[in-house]
Amino acid sequence: MSDLSVKIHSLQLKNPVMTASGTFGYGPEFADFIPLDGLGGIIVKGTTLHPREGNDYPRMVETASGMLNCVGLQNKGVDYFCEHIYPEIKDVDTNIIVNVSGSSPDDYAECAARVDALEKVPAIELNISCPNVKQGGMAFGVTCEGAASVVKAVRKRYHKTLIVKLSPNVTNIAEIAQAVEAEGADSVSLINTLMGMAIDIEKRKPKLSIGTGGLSGPAVKPVALRMVWQVAKAVKIPVIGLGGIMTATDAIEFLMAGATAIEIGTANFIDPAVTIKVRDGIDDWLDRHGCKSVQEIIGVLDY
Repeated sequence: MSDLSVKIHSLQLKNPVMTASGTFGYGPEFADFIPLDGLGGIIVKGTTLHPREGNDYPRMVETASGMLNCVGLQNKGVDYFCEHIYPEIKDVDTNIIVNVSGSSPDDYAECAARVDALEKVPAIELNISCPNVKQGGMAFGVTCEGAASVVKAVRKRYHKTLIVKLSPNVTNIAEIAQAVEAEGADSVSLINTLMGMAIDIEKRKPKLSIGTGGLSGPAVKPVALRMVWQVAKAVKIPVIGLGGIMTATDAIEFLMAGATAIEIGTANFIDPAVTIKVRDGIDDWLDRHGCKSVQEIIGVLDY
C-alpha cells in the first residue's frame, strides 16, 4: 500500500478522494454501498441560510457523455442541518465538509458562521459558482470583485479551512482563483458545472424547467483538466480537481495536472461504489509504478 494521505491547509485527508456536493446526499445514503470512513472526505449537499424549494421539475436530463441539472440548491436550511443532520453524520470517521451557498455576502457569512460552531465539521466549501439559481450563486463567481467580496465576508466569520468552489463559466479562471486566494481562501475546488441546454424538438421547449442547467459528467473533463492545470500554476494554495472523473485514470490525470485532491460527482449516480474503486485504483497505479506516496505524482505533468 502506498501512502495516499494528502493535506488541504490544516485538513488531513486519508486519501485524495472526496465526493462532490449534490451527488452524495449527506453520506449515509451511500453507507450500504461503501465504507464511508474509506473516503478522504464527504462534501455534503448545498446548504443555505434559509430553506430553499429549488427549481420546478423537470430539473435533470441526460445528455451525450453527461447530464444537465437545475436542482437549484434545494435544502432545508442551515439550522435544520445543524439540528437534525449533523448529529447523524458527525461521528463518521472522515472529513465532513459543508457546501455553503447564499444570495449575498452577508448570507454566505451568516451560514458559514453557524457551521463554524460545529465541532466535527473541519471545513466548508464555499459555492460561489452554482449556475442553477436565479439569484446569487454564479453571479459572484464570474468576476474577481464578486468572488473576493464573498470570501472576504466569510473569512471574517469562519475560522476553519475555507475551500472556494470556482465557476468554469468565466474568461480567466486563474484570475478568479488569485482573487479568492488574496482574500484568505485556504484552497480552491474546480470546476463546477458548465452552463448548458437541451431542447425537446417535439414540444419546442427546453427540457429543463428553467431553460438552462449545469453540465457535468465525462463531457466536461477536458475543460476541467485544463482549468485545474492553469489554476495550479497560478496560486500557492492547494487545488481540488473535479469534473467528469469516472475512473482512477481520470483522477490521476487531475493529480498530475496539479490537484492535491479530487472530487467525484456524476459518477456516483452510475456506480455508488465508484469512489472506493477510484481510491483503490490510484493505490494500484502507484504500486505498479514504484511510487511510495501519492505526493510523488501531484503536479508532475511534464510540459
